[in-house]
Amino acid sequence: MTTPDSSSFSQARAVGELFELDAERDVLDSPYYNEDIAPTTVSQRTWTRWNVASLWVGMAICVPTYTLGGVLTAYFGLSVSEALWTILLANVVILIPLTLNAYPGTKFGIPFPVVLRSSFGIVGSNVPALIRALVACGWFGIQTLFGGIAVHLLFSAVSDSWASLGGKGEVLGFFIFWIANLWVVIRGSEAIKHLEALAAPLLLTVAFGLIVWAWPKTSVSDILAIPASRPEGEPLFGYFMAGLTAMVGFWATLSLNIPDFSRFAKSQRSQVVGQIIGLPLTMFMFAGLGVLLTAASVDLVGETVSDPINLIGKIDSTFWVIVSMIMIIVATISTNTAANIVSPTNDFQNIAPKLINQTKGVIVTGLVGIALMGWELLKKMGWLESDISVESLYSNWLIGYSSILGPIAGIMIVDYFVIRKQMFDLPALYIRNSTYPAWNRAGFIAFLVPVSLTIIAITTGSLGWFYSYGWFTGSLLGAGIYYIMARGETRTS
Repeated sequence: MTTPDSSSFSQARAVGELFELDAERDVLDSPYYNEDIAPTTVSQRTWTRWNVASLWVGMAICVPTYTLGGVLTAYFGLSVSEALWTILLANVVILIPLTLNAYPGTKFGIPFPVVLRSSFGIVGSNVPALIRALVACGWFGIQTLFGGIAVHLLFSAVSDSWASLGGKGEVLGFFIFWIANLWVVIRGSEAIKHLEALAAPLLLTVAFGLIVWAWPKTSVSDILAIPASRPEGEPLFGYFMAGLTAMVGFWATLSLNIPDFSRFAKSQRSQVVGQIIGLPLTMFMFAGLGVLLTAASVDLVGETVSDPINLIGKIDSTFWVIVSMIMIIVATISTNTAANIVSPTNDFQNIAPKLINQTKGVIVTGLVGIALMGWELLKKMGWLESDISVESLYSNWLIGYSSILGPIAGIMIVDYFVIRKQMFDLPALYIRNSTYPAWNRAGFIAFLVPVSLTIIAITTGSLGWFYSYGWFTGSLLGAGIYYIMARGETRTS
């Protein structure tokens, strides 16, 4: 009887600080593997710190970021200055899970759902991955809605007949923008990298242009002096923490699926430095611009306008409207493709990699995004009446989903840095064996306990503090439970 040659089995190979997979038939034939979610080779990891920083500039300068300050002042009872400090602090806080969860992606070249296989199991990883995918599809729909408005305003500036379409033109714009987004992602990671490199300076140009246009008619000191909308005498802490949780929730999604991008980084230093350069100040500056311009919009155009697309659309210059809308369309595509399509595309592939490739995953993401925005599209067509606005949706949604995603972030960090000690059995992540079970009980208990407390808080009104501070309470509790459960299972195995 002959023993099998070890070379017929897949092996991980170290290349400096990075690892790549030498895949053999055991992995290549596995139902949990395809080329799109396979580990990147070292030669494919080409993103420098500036590519990573451009990624964040491209994602952070977008319409939802612009409206964040208004959300904090209108729905969370903060003053303008309190809202700006909250946004800055939230993005410093979210850098911690972002950089930590990026580590396994960079070291092993694996996307988010494959990282989850360590803490939730080879099959169980689909549960948190699909939760993340659903949130991304919702954001994809919202961003595509804004992009569709920009397309409509662009065509309206050059065609009176298109302008006469009104809401129907915005719906047509939605689908034009939808197609453009899907096309970019189907072309692959290099297309996204080049788009972000192009979009970053364009976005900064739009922001600077808005400042130049608005500055003569605004008083920054008067805007910063606008009082808080919370009841007089109410303590700040509760309102601040609720707002901070919501702002952390804005990027709680990317703090999970950052491996989808860090798997293309040249080194750990590239991803860490790039994120530090690209995220906090960009978010602070563009959200601050949104606060200032929204407050000044009455003087600028005669009415309060809370998003930059419609504000620019009211400029009395066809040329500048066209130029600005082209820039905003490119900018919003850069945000949407990176933040809201890449992750669910990988997540849907994780369900059945042999049946769902990248192209099919992109199409599924697009269809779910349309479904989630169906109510708003029907409103614009005049077929449905609803008082729900996209802005009011932010206030509850940001806290709600951050409460669910927080535990996943905590579990991932503890699993990689504490339990696995920054080492994965790379081939085993693509094969069901004793290293990573189909379902990891520790991961699901650590996830379900804080989520159950969140549901109790929402349905009963008790434990309101747990829900209001959901990302913080959920991530810490999930991390703690996972540590206890995983350590216990390690000792008994």
